[in-house]
Amino acid sequence: MTVDKPLSDNEKTSLFIKLTSIVNRINIANQFAYIKPVEIELGAGDGSFIVQYAKLHPEHNFIAVERLLGRARKVEKKAVRAGLENLRIIRIEAGYFIKYLLPEQSIFKMHIYFPDPWPKARHSKNRLIQPNFLKDLLKVMEINGEIYLRTDSKAYFEQMIEVFEQFKEFQKIETSDELKKINTDFEQQFISKGFPIFYTAYKYMPLKE
Repeated sequence: MTVDKPLSDNEKTSLFIKLTSIVNRINIANQFAYIKPVEIELGAGDGSFIVQYAKLHPEHNFIAVERLLGRARKVEKKAVRAGLENLRIIRIEAGYFIKYLLPEQSIFKMHIYFPDPWPKARHSKNRLIQPNFLKDLLKVMEINGEIYLRTDSKAYFEQMIEVFEQFKEFQKIETSDELKKINTDFEQQFISKGFPIFYTAYKYMPLKE
């Protein structure tokens, strides 16, 4: 088993997490200067949400997960300009990251905003929010950890609720006004066109034996 090494002085100039293995779980503590509760945004886009939110909450560490290199670089540029020391970026597919690379019970909050809706019925099986994905979330979320979701797709929103209701460990909670005021890049476009935004959120509370 390989162990992630602390970042060198040269590596600290980049906010990208450098993987030493794609099969061993990362050591999150080694990615940041200070150990703090960790929040993750899956599909961070150009960083519009996570950079603003990380700036408002220096008491937490943040990881932006983004598959596309161009978008990931935009996140880094914004974070550097904002002088953020509590944000890191990883370029990888979201489902793989959750399933194989995150340590157990390591995440305080998970933000999943505007995942690909796969609008055609025959493609809905490709959506991220599925029972198997929630099984993976159960492993990586801290007890009382929170998961926040947004979408402009009513059909996907209904599926999100249906899937989460299958897991009694996830209890529905409200999305705070503070969170709602911070928009993603996609969200800004949807709002400008008058599209409705659907919110849902859950807290991980293990079942008592």
